[in-house]
Amino acid sequence: MIFFNTEDIHGFDKIYRINLMNSLSGYKSANLIGSVSNNAEENVAVFSSVIHLGSNPPLLGFILRPNTVPRNTYENIKDTGFYTINHINEAFIERAHHTSAKYPKGVSEFEVTGLTPVYKNSFKAPFVKESSVQIGLKYVEEYHIKANNTILVVGEIQQFYVDTAMLETDGFLNLSKAKTATINGLDGYAIPKLNTRFEYQRPKTLEKKL
Repeated sequence: MIFFNTEDIHGFDKIYRINLMNSLSGYKSANLIGSVSNNAEENVAVFSSVIHLGSNPPLLGFILRPNTVPRNTYENIKDTGFYTINHINEAFIERAHHTSAKYPKGVSEFEVTGLTPVYKNSFKAPFVKESSVQIGLKYVEEYHIKANNTILVVGEIQQFYVDTAMLETDGFLNLSKAKTATINGLDGYAIPKLNTRFEYQRPKTLEKKL
């Protein structure tokens, strides 16, 4: 194995460091966050930082980079209070990744990429029609992470839609059946395959040693 320390990290070339640090934590979720401004300007952008925060209440979080440049997703969420999180599937990986391009406010990434915005059940933000898992959230709170000036945005799930074939009888979502993508680093995409599932684990009874 190759050894690195903090001195090595700070000495890396910028692009090398970005690629390595973004790959180091392992595979990440691949999602599109859909939002709309008060002026009906739609936005959709790829995020690899969506995390599960709890089931009751059902909360998801995601990380926003520092607001040193305009962040249309963040502005729309703060303006309207609602947004969607949509899984990226194998069929539209390239289009989804292109939403990372920095278009000016007012340009819809939906229109540029050919992805389809769809509104359901009077929810204020657009879902991505092509996605097999579509989640509608309400903004709850945010936390400023002082160490690197990023923001953790917390939202509560209000409604969601999943392809019927994915849903197992015990509530488990089999993402393999939808060919749900995952992100390796910043620009690497993979389609994981379910290996196995295990029963709920309980401590084993330890035999008394003589």
